[in-house]
Amino acid sequence: MARNRTPLTDEALSRQIEEARRNSKIADPGEPRALSARYDRATGRIEIELHDRCLFAFPVDTAERLRGAPPAELERIEIVGDGYALHWETLDVHFTVAGLLAGRLGSRVWMREHARRAGSVSTVAKARAARRNGLKGGRPRGSGKKGEGG
Repeated sequence: MARNRTPLTDEALSRQIEEARRNSKIADPGEPRALSARYDRATGRIEIELHDRCLFAFPVDTAERLRGAPPAELERIEIVGDGYALHWETLDVHFTVAGLLAGRLGSRVWMREHARRAGSVSTVAKARAARRNGLKGGRPRGSGKKGEGG
């Protein structure tokens, strides 16, 4: 049976949110939390200052759903959940700080494609390393057993 509820006003909802924040307890005080966050147009990076005063930055182009976003939208970063996450309301993008520090800049599919592209880049240093490895006999042969060899 459906209950008839009167919708909360914005003011009442804001009061409830503030009360919940006051009453909440931090599950793990050692978990990284953002003190501040900003988009730097000059470098194209999101810069995050953590509560322990460490700094962390990542290029926008490496993050799913931030690539190609207008700078004005990228600058509208919100720190949510007592610093546990970053949110871009108009872009509908949400990242946890711990996830960003672990290098999770998107879904598994996004990360797999990002790694594939990064691995396919040819450089002079990469070509030299491949030639040196080839002179040593290339990759070691696998023994045929799962989890062994190359």
